[in-house]
Amino acid sequence: MTKSKMANRYSPEVRARAVRMVFEHQGSYETQAGAIAAIAPKIGCIPQTLSGWVKQAEKDSSMRDGVTTEERDRIKALEREVRQMA
Repeated sequence: MTKSKMANRYSPEVRARAVRMVFEHQGSYETQAGAIAAIAPKIGCIPQTLSGWVKQAEKDSSMRDGVTTEERDRIKALEREVRQMA
């Protein structure tokens, strides 16, 4: 599968629910990674995928440093604009 098909494999609702489950249940596990490892198979993805969603959610809510989804989308739009001008 191509990357674009993989990116759309899970709906935004499924992603949000999975991330919410990690945040709600991570206190029941020794580490966040433990919660991710337990929850990922329940939604049908691998732990690395869910971990990426959780990290991005943490960036979006300022719990972690990094580029937010909104900023990333704006950067992509600006890059497209620059390419069209060239």
